[in-house]
Amino acid sequence: MMNLNFTEVNNYKVVQIEGRIDTITAPDFESGIMNLMSDGVTKMIFDCTKLDYVSSSGLRVFLMAQKNISTNKGMLKVCCLQPSIKEIFDISGFSQIFTIEDSIEYASGS
Repeated sequence: MMNLNFTEVNNYKVVQIEGRIDTITAPDFESGIMNLMSDGVTKMIFDCTKLDYVSSSGLRVFLMAQKNISTNKGMLKVCCLQPSIKEIFDISGFSQIFTIEDSIEYASGS
């Protein structure tokens, strides 16, 4: 089960991810993100406060979003990673690819 909620902070579109991103939910996550990007969003924050689990399918969507946004000269940040998710990012090398912040306030520069 996964839910996405969208808000805005300091011109960043904030995507609050809740639940699990796995092979079942990754397509929904991808379509939600693709819709934002097709609407012209180039500044995005993934709020992972309530993200409980991410599989390789979910990591692929994170990477796709990062590539798409950087191609469009935008900015994608990730914040509030739980320790288990932070470990997955560290092991996969994603901690070097993404700007990871401890809070939305830091991520949005407020």
